[in-house]
Amino acid sequence: MAAKINITLIKSMIGRPEKHRKVLRGMGLTKLNKTVQLEDTSAIRGMIHKVSHLVRTEEINT
Repeated sequence: MAAKINITLIKSMIGRPEKHRKVLRGMGLTKLNKTVQLEDTSAIRGMIHKVSHLVRTEEINT
């Protein structure tokens, strides 16, 4: 079974570069304090790394 990650948007995307906005929308984060649960893959880890200053992550042990 694949591991999961909770990702929460903690800072606004207003005034951020369009690349950051596209990454956040790609992960399903559209509003502040919204949390999404995604599979722990290298692609998702790369996306998190690009916007690490805007999100909070938590690993889920299932």
